Amino acid sequence: MKSLVAPAIAFAILSPAALAQTYSDSARVLEARPVVERIPIKREECWNEQVRGYENRTVTRTDTGATIGPGTVLGAIIGGVAGHQVGSGRGNTAATIAGTIAGGAIGNQVDRQNQGQATEVERVPTTRNVERCRHVEEVREATVGYDVRYVYNGHTFTTRLPENPGPRLRVAVDVRPTGPDRRDDNRSGPNRPRY
Repeated sequence: MKSLVAPAIAFAILSPAALAQTYSDSARVLEARPVVERIPIKREECWNEQVRGYENRTVTRTDTGATIGPGTVLGAIIGGVAGHQVGSGRGNTAATIAGTIAGGAIGNQVDRQNQGQATEVERVPTTRNVERCRHVEEVREATVGYDVRYVYNGHTFTTRLPENPGPRLRVAVDVRPTGPDRRDDNRSGPNRPRY
């Protein structure tokens, strides 16, 4: 078992990923073009409006508006007869009139008490404020990022970033061996590199 562990550790240490080195550098920005999208937005728009209409109101009245009822008539007759019985001579006419008026007033009061209360429904014009609302859809343009073209070490690259990087862009550089460069192996003669 020990014989398998040692070669595995050695392979992991000597693999190209283990030999990689990463550092950051700066690249020159050639162009940063904004990426604009049309975004639909829904919103609610409200306002107040005056609305005219009618409202039913219940009104209770103790007086029905009738001025002469049966109690008034009967009271006037009884009062007139009683006044005629009391008076004599020229005072007889005055007593009769006074008895009629007093009897009529008493009878009218009895009429009103017996009638009780009357309930009526009235339609009354009203004006009230009503809030009205509607949904409005708008389309707004928003910058969602930047398409950036930059140059590093003579090579041009393109990427999309959330914000404008300005004239320079920080880049991460990963250096690791990928194997021997076979272009030089085909050369012969004194210019062939020796390792």
